[in-house]
Amino acid sequence: MRAKRRALLALPALALLPRRAGAQLALGPKGLAQGGFVTGGAAPGTRLALDGRAVRVGPGGEFAFGFGRDHGPEAVLTVTPPGGRAQAQRLAIAKREWDVQHITGLPPAQVTPDEAALRRIRAERERLAAVRAVDSARVDFAQGFVWPARGRISGVFGSQRVLNGQPRQPHYGLDIAGPTGTPVMASATGQVTLAAEFFFFGRLVVLDHGHGVHTLYAHLSEIAVAEGEVVEAGRRIGAIGATGRVTGPHLHFSLAWYATWLDPQPVLPPVQG
Repeated sequence: MRAKRRALLALPALALLPRRAGAQLALGPKGLAQGGFVTGGAAPGTRLALDGRAVRVGPGGEFAFGFGRDHGPEAVLTVTPPGGRAQAQRLAIAKREWDVQHITGLPPAQVTPDEAALRRIRAERERLAAVRAVDSARVDFAQGFVWPARGRISGVFGSQRVLNGQPRQPHYGLDIAGPTGTPVMASATGQVTLAAEFFFFGRLVVLDHGHGVHTLYAHLSEIAVAEGEVVEAGRRIGAIGATGRVTGPHLHFSLAWYATWLDPQPVLPPVQG
């Protein structure tokens, strides 16, 4: 199964960017919203910055960026066309309401880890942070995304998690429940930057799709790829499992732009493939 061409709404250049920038944004239904993912094209040589942070622009003008769950009501996109002056465009970021999800039945050690587990967790967070900082020239993200698995949606992005009655950090992914062994596919073409087993995530795979865009697949029962390998969209990379902190078998699927977790559901086709 190959990734479908970007199935997003293309807006005229004037809608968001100065015409002489030669840029165009392609926005998902919640692109300019908290948790939103934005892709688009610009004239070669254009420079972009979002809230002061440089945005990589590919040789064909491809770019991508995103907004975190708690992003404020406004963002500033600075566009510098080839040989031109920088121009700032203010973007209104829609506020979203988040669900509250209560999860019970977790082993106490998974909710409040001991000191040895905390040391492991800190080391794993550093390892994942290094992977999420990768800024490759790949432009796989521009081809769009496909569903990584088939199953029931059991958890959504942004929900506030209450574990065994204790409030914890929000949920930064999409949960797809299914029997152990259900195939998990690469949502887009990319390079495997991490294939390991973590305390909370269990067995996980991270794929780099270029320009800081990556996807994460967690709680796998098995891993079918190796670090450094390039995989095509739709290729089997593992299987749904119940490893790590879970109450049942499911895939935790995340999308991110560098260290910013994004909502993956709006960029997927409306029907599971």
